[in-house]
Amino acid sequence: MAKITRIECLRTRHDGSWTIVKISTDQDGLYGLGSASDLYNPEAVVQVIEQLLAPLLMGRDASQIEDLWHLMHMSGYWRNGAMLNTAIGGIDMALWDIKGKEANLPVYQLLGGACRSAVPCYGHAGGADISELKEDISRFMEEGYTVIRVQMGGYGGGGFVSGKDANLPREPWSSGPVFDEHAYLHAIPDMFEKLRLEFGNGIQFTHDVHEHLSPIHAIQLSKRLEPYHLFFLEDALAPEQIGWYRQLRQQSATPQAVGELFVNPQEWTGLIQEKLIDFIRVRVSKAGGISACRKIATLGEAYGVRTAWQEGGENDPVNQAAAVHLDMALWNFGIQEINHFKPHELEAFPGHIVREGGYLYPSNKPGLGIELDEVKAKSLLNDSWDPNKYHRPYPLDRKADGTLVRP
Repeated sequence: MAKITRIECLRTRHDGSWTIVKISTDQDGLYGLGSASDLYNPEAVVQVIEQLLAPLLMGRDASQIEDLWHLMHMSGYWRNGAMLNTAIGGIDMALWDIKGKEANLPVYQLLGGACRSAVPCYGHAGGADISELKEDISRFMEEGYTVIRVQMGGYGGGGFVSGKDANLPREPWSSGPVFDEHAYLHAIPDMFEKLRLEFGNGIQFTHDVHEHLSPIHAIQLSKRLEPYHLFFLEDALAPEQIGWYRQLRQQSATPQAVGELFVNPQEWTGLIQEKLIDFIRVRVSKAGGISACRKIATLGEAYGVRTAWQEGGENDPVNQAAAVHLDMALWNFGIQEINHFKPHELEAFPGHIVREGGYLYPSNKPGLGIELDEVKAKSLLNDSWDPNKYHRPYPLDRKADGTLVRP
């Protein structure tokens, strides 16, 4: 069996926000790729890999994925944190990539084989107003999507009020529009009413609340959206308020998807076992990789919960490949969030996932089927890129009185 000889973190994209893990072995030409990207703390994840996990794994058997996962999980003593999970997730994906290459099989074949011929995905439609949103939805429909996420003016869009209309205090803490929950509660049902009148019921919609609402308002919104038959309502509640999903489930039949910020099994286990959600939406790397997500999916299958792994525009092609291989093999797969990569970015990742219409297709090459052209990956970086000067905190919204809104 192949022994691990080197673990590297390769930074790419224009701003260095993508971190690709490369694990080399003592077998000539045999290596694996994984994703350890974190838009807000990329260097912290690199340090976890280089200082804790890489020295721990040198010389170990790359085939012992399950044992190595638990070794990494417990060797930092404090566990289930976002940085450690992402570091583990990147290494775990790379180990599965190696195993697939050794077996000369795609990873989804090692996970039990295909449950479907392709992976349905949903696109992200948006617009500053209802007219722009309708135009964007039409574009996605023309491209072949049957499920589309709709946002009007970004996360919280429809709930932003300009300063002159917001009754700001004397010295406001926000100079831009502020978020108003009541405005949002009226705007989003109105948006969906207009969309159903325009597009009928033949197209399915999702919507991302992005945790902007207090729990009781999240329940009110979910109830008001019932007539519009959403495919799901995403992240209606923040992780700190997941206990409210019991009340939400009792009062609303709108399907619920949650988990973008989940990193701890205690966050998703109860929601699944109590049948309080319909889709689990953790990011593969943030949960700890393929090994962790196949177990989440197995738990979900037992309780009728489907997967909808989180992706999003800041994620990289390697994490997308890992998600799609899981999607191919999981019976209780639901839908896959799409990424929108630029052509020159994809050139650095030969064998990347391909989208045709509303479906995603793996390359069917051994392992994850994706490679990294290191020269092109390096060329993606801006000339001025400096990992020591990287600073990109999440942009937060505020209410009129200055209170921060949870993302």
